[in-house]
Amino acid sequence: MNPIPYAQAPAPRQYSRLDRLLVETERALETVFGNPPALRANPADATPDAALDTGERRHAAGLMRINHVGEICAQGLYFGQAAVADDEATRDHLLDAAQEETDHLAWCAERLRELDSRPSLFNPLWYVGSYALGTFAGLAGDPWSLGFVVETERQVEAHLDEHLETLPPTDQRSRQILRVMKADEARHADHAEQAGARILPPPIPGAMALASRLMKAVAYRV
Repeated sequence: MNPIPYAQAPAPRQYSRLDRLLVETERALETVFGNPPALRANPADATPDAALDTGERRHAAGLMRINHVGEICAQGLYFGQAAVADDEATRDHLLDAAQEETDHLAWCAERLRELDSRPSLFNPLWYVGSYALGTFAGLAGDPWSLGFVVETERQVEAHLDEHLETLPPTDQRSRQILRVMKADEARHADHAEQAGARILPPPIPGAMALASRLMKAVAYRV
């Protein structure tokens, strides 16, 4: 009597170029036009909302719109890098970070609604530009791609510190969200460093900071 063969696990699915294009398109549409849910609870859930005057509300909304744009950019950047990553571990690292950025995106969107405001009208442009940049960084090789993550997250940490200082004093709901975001961004940078990130040469961080200032100036208003 012949022994019954063990069942073999199915081979991983091989995605065609069209499959990958459809996956990336779905991600882009969901990020920019959808409302992707957070996996973690909003850090501000237990914090009561405070009354803000018109100027304070407008300023808080402008800052949270900048942070929402930052998360749109982070999604585009990480997905672009993951799409061309050489190593599976690097790809997993980028996609795990992208999921936490999805939490940030959902929290910022919720806070904008509470402030009777809206996301930036240029979100499709921010996403496309960031995805292209992420793809370019990824094609340079995983160490450079991870170096780009480190520099991006360190700059984000710095601007979150600025926002924490300039938010209206009574806006504790926004402040609770930004504190958790800052801790997450620091952890993303630390993990990228531990994974073998290379330090970017001097012209690149300066160009990134200049682009960030332009984005913040536009997103604060539009």
